[in-house]
Amino acid sequence: MTTSRTSEAGRPLATQSTTRGACRLLRAHDWSFATEMKLPNGRRADIVAMSARGRLLIVEVKSCAADLTADLKWAEYREFCDQLYFAIPPDGPIHLIDEAVGLIIADTYGAEFIRHPQEASLSPPRRRTMIIAFARHAADRLHATLDPDLR
Repeated sequence: MTTSRTSEAGRPLATQSTTRGACRLLRAHDWSFATEMKLPNGRRADIVAMSARGRLLIVEVKSCAADLTADLKWAEYREFCDQLYFAIPPDGPIHLIDEAVGLIIADTYGAEFIRHPQEASLSPPRRRTMIIAFARHAADRLHATLDPDLR
């Protein structure tokens, strides 16, 4: 799906819809999530989710084949999660998704896990770093809703 339509936030509508559906799926499976989170290596993950047991997953959202083939930085996310997924719209480029990565098909209303990746296990220091980063990111997002003028 290629579209030039964008949301008020400047993100393509297909990306926004796919993100929303993937987040709904994660929430339905009892994962808490944060969007657009900066990782310790300076990259920004589309979705970082944490389970009640502290397991971490990252979801990279791709709206079309061009988006997927133009962005190869996703491999740098693996060292910051136990599982890595791609979320794509229903008409997305399934054939381009690496078999070692999990796959979620999502639209505005929901999503489905198509394939789960092999799980890795973060080292305790890396997990601690990510849990703290997740908590701080979530707290900063909440604060921004309470006081949008304070930076």
